[in-house]
Amino acid sequence: MVVFPNCKINLGLHVTRKRPDGFHDLETVFYPFPVTDALEVLTHPSLQFASSGIDVPGDATDNLCLKAFHLLQRDFPQLTPVNIHLHKHIPIGAGLGGGSADAAFMLQLLNQKFQLGLSEAALIDYAAQLGSDCPFFILNQPCYATGRGEIMEPIQLDLSAWSFVLVHPGIHVNTGWAFKQLTPQAPVHSLTEMIQLPVAEWKEVIRNDFEAPVFRAHPVIGAIKDQLYTAGAVYAAMSGSGSAVFGIFPKNKIAGILWDTSYRVFTIK
Repeated sequence: MVVFPNCKINLGLHVTRKRPDGFHDLETVFYPFPVTDALEVLTHPSLQFASSGIDVPGDATDNLCLKAFHLLQRDFPQLTPVNIHLHKHIPIGAGLGGGSADAAFMLQLLNQKFQLGLSEAALIDYAAQLGSDCPFFILNQPCYATGRGEIMEPIQLDLSAWSFVLVHPGIHVNTGWAFKQLTPQAPVHSLTEMIQLPVAEWKEVIRNDFEAPVFRAHPVIGAIKDQLYTAGAVYAAMSGSGSAVFGIFPKNKIAGILWDTSYRVFTIK
């Protein structure tokens, strides 16, 4: 079986409170974005994992796809070994949730392949054990999210009438470092209100709290946002804690931009 885990972008992100458990409460709007990995799972005599495409850092045994398998096998010992192949295309460490997407799609794939009968709610519970962004990819539709990102409310938001440019400059922003740069505070207006405004008005009212410290540390990321606006974007923002930046353009009206050749650029028309 083969599935294609997609990434996400954050349409605004507020860090509202540091929790007693050391994590942070936030509010954001998750929006699915059509840049994908490929994940194949085949029955096999022994559990195996391999990856291709973008190099995945760290020990392969720590990959979230394997963790998803072991998480389900703990409760469903009838899961037999599989051969997992992940082709990595979504930029890593970019604020796009690629690893979380792979884990969530792995849970859904195993649920289908082994006919476990898990409900959407059960899959979300398992996904939350793998990472804060993972539950979103079970729903995989526009959502207003709070808590650590796992408390989700689907919203009506269709951006198919717009074009997108997503730029990753190859910079890895450490999420733990990024959180330490912030002083959490409740926003004056909730994203649930602001996201209902016309897209052309988002520039003035929607923000990502991580942008200020990340742009100070990595001015090139802020420069990408400026370039997108100069090229005609009606709204541009960094996704998550960075470093990917996206711009929303009127349909099929993306001006040519000469990006640094080391950047990865995705255009969605």
